[in-house]
Amino acid sequence: MVTKSNSKASFFVRQIKYVKIFFAIFYSVGIFGIIFPSTHGLFITLIPFALILSFAGIMTFHEGLVETKSILVLFSIFLLGYFVEVIGVNTGLIFGNYTYGEGLGLKLFSTPLLIGLNWAFLVYCTASIVDQIKTPTIIKIIAASGLMVIYDIILEQIAPKIDMWKWENSAVPIQNYISWFLIAIVFHTLVKISKIKLKNKMAALIFVCQAAFFIILLMFFNHAK
Repeated sequence: MVTKSNSKASFFVRQIKYVKIFFAIFYSVGIFGIIFPSTHGLFITLIPFALILSFAGIMTFHEGLVETKSILVLFSIFLLGYFVEVIGVNTGLIFGNYTYGEGLGLKLFSTPLLIGLNWAFLVYCTASIVDQIKTPTIIKIIAASGLMVIYDIILEQIAPKIDMWKWENSAVPIQNYISWFLIAIVFHTLVKISKIKLKNKMAALIFVCQAAFFIILLMFFNHAK
C-alpha cells in the first residue's frame, strides 16, 4: 500500500531532473541579464527574488519531514545572521568597514533583511553537501564552514559590481574571512547539536549554480575592464 507521504516523495523524485534544468537555465539567464547593459538594472533588482527562489527550491526538496525543530534552528540562524550583519555594518567591529547597496533589496538598520536568509541558505547547503561524507562531526563542521568561506571569497570579488555591498577603500580585510569562518562554525555547531537532518538532493546543485553564477560574472567584468 502506498502511503500519502511516500506518494509525495515519489512525485518529487520524478520532478527533480526538471527542477535541476530549471535552475541551470534560471542562473544562465541571470548571467546574460546582468551582463547586457540594457537589462543590467532590471536583473540587479531581481537578485532578492533569486535568493528567495533558491531557498524555496532547497526547502521543497528537503528529505523527510520538515520538523518544528528544523524550522526553529534555521529561523534562529536567519535572525542571528541578520543581527550579526546589523552590528557588523553599523560598527565595523565584526567584518570590517563596509556598506550595503541596493542589490539585496529592502534594508532595516542599513542591513538587507534577506542577508539573514543568505546565512540560513548557505548553512543548509554546505551542511547537506558535507553530510554526504563519512567523517567525524568536528571535521564536518570545519569542512562546511570552510566551504562557506570559499564561497564568500568568490562573492566578495563580485558583490560591489552588482550593488550588493562595497568595502572601505575597496579592500576586503582578512578580518572578514576570519569572522565568516567563526560564525559559520557556530551555526554548523548549532545544527549538529540540535541533531537536525539537512539531507537534500537539490542543495549541492543550487549551491554550485550560485557559485558558478558569481564566478562567470566576475570573469566577464574583469575581462571587460
